[in-house]
Amino acid sequence: MGYWKSKVLPKIKKVFETGASKKAAAAAEVSKSFDESKEAINKELEDKETELQPKVVEVYEASPAEIKSIVKEPKKEGLKKHPAAVNKFLEELVKIEFPGSKQVSEASSQYGATLVSAPVLFILEKVSTFVVVEERAVEAPAETTATEAEESSSKEEIVVEEEKKEEVKVEVAAPVGEVVKEPKA
Repeated sequence: MGYWKSKVLPKIKKVFETGASKKAAAAAEVSKSFDESKEAINKELEDKETELQPKVVEVYEASPAEIKSIVKEPKKEGLKKHPAAVNKFLEELVKIEFPGSKQVSEASSQYGATLVSAPVLFILEKVSTFVVVEERAVEAPAETTATEAEESSSKEEIVVEEEKKEEVKVEVAAPVGEVVKEPKA
């Protein structure tokens, strides 16, 4: 028993304790320090809102479709599916000096976007506030034409359904036991 505890068990622990637990602990520390700086980031965003709006929209428009969907609906699953694209997007935000993006980009590239998901999602949510305002203004006229088209197609469907009901009413069931001959057309 002494040999097993002194020789075998430490080797098994080394195998299972590779860098993953240390990396996760370091990522948790980074997330905790980021949480403490959220208020300062929010204040800085409010101060620079007018300057950042066109820059953020430009970076967003230049990004791939995966990033656009993640920015619209920031979720951890999106970070897991496209971590490289998220890191690239964060680097673009660092270039335009988006508040908090430098710290998050460094942590994301060092530990991975999934381990520091809370700070990454926070930054993506803040980016979405800049982008969504711009998209709603553009999509509003497009939505009205789409609803008009839906209304006209639903009216056509109602007319077709009414015609089918009339055809069904014309057909009368024959009493049981009688042979029904179909009329020749």
